[in-house]
Amino acid sequence: IGVVALPFRSVGRDQQFLLPPSMADWLAGDHVVWFLIAVVEGLDMSKFQGRAKLGGAGREPIDPRLLLLVLIYGYCLGERSSRQLERQCRENVAFRVITANEAPDHTTISRFRKDNETAFASLFEQVLELCAAAGLGQLGVVALDGTKIAANASKDSNTSASRLREE
Repeated sequence: IGVVALPFRSVGRDQQFLLPPSMADWLAGDHVVWFLIAVVEGLDMSKFQGRAKLGGAGREPIDPRLLLLVLIYGYCLGERSSRQLERQCRENVAFRVITANEAPDHTTISRFRKDNETAFASLFEQVLELCAAAGLGQLGVVALDGTKIAANASKDSNTSASRLREE
């Protein structure tokens, strides 16, 4: 009796979904993206809202929370290039969750970063306050002493422990 191999499963890339997939199923519940989304939702973004164009033609502007999340998550991954962030928004599942399956172009990301430098300072203060409230750090006074003392620190004047014992 001969052994018959089973046929391979077909690859159905053209298969339509019966129901639309849920982005909540794309990432594990403990993925850092869900944490970042929750944190950004709690931030006061009013300084970003005032920069949106009023009236005029074209599409609605992209929500600044979405662009901020793209930048923050990109920084978490060490990615700072606007062009690479745009590519990530098309190809990386976590970025697709952040952007709700949209892909802002690199110009939009770059302009957002450039045009909102002062608003980022306000967000940094809010993040520090959130960290303090969560007990993630200590706020206090840091003082540095700028005293300069004349010294001879040449390579020849350095002494090892064994040489000190000899002397």
